Amino acid sequence: MPASEVSAGAIAAQLSALGLATRVEEHARHTSIEAEVPDSVPIETWQEALDVVAQADRFGLLATSLGGRTLWAAVRKPAPATDNAPGPGQQR
Repeated sequence: MPASEVSAGAIAAQLSALGLATRVEEHARHTSIEAEVPDSVPIETWQEALDVVAQADRFGLLATSLGGRTLWAAVRKPAPATDNAPGPGQQR
């Protein structure tokens, strides 16, 4: 399993352990983790959640005017390996 998958899985598991409902989505170049943050979350849980998402390559908070808050993180996937070796009859 690639390290990026392990990292994304660990972030999602840690957020879940804090009592936050999480969603994980695979994209071409990254894995995203989102967690809905209810109004009743204690400040200590906020700090722990921020420490968790800080492990990601990118993270942030989406807050709507209706009071909804989604904490998100993104873990980059490794670039696919390419074979740049010339084929038969090709010069270097």
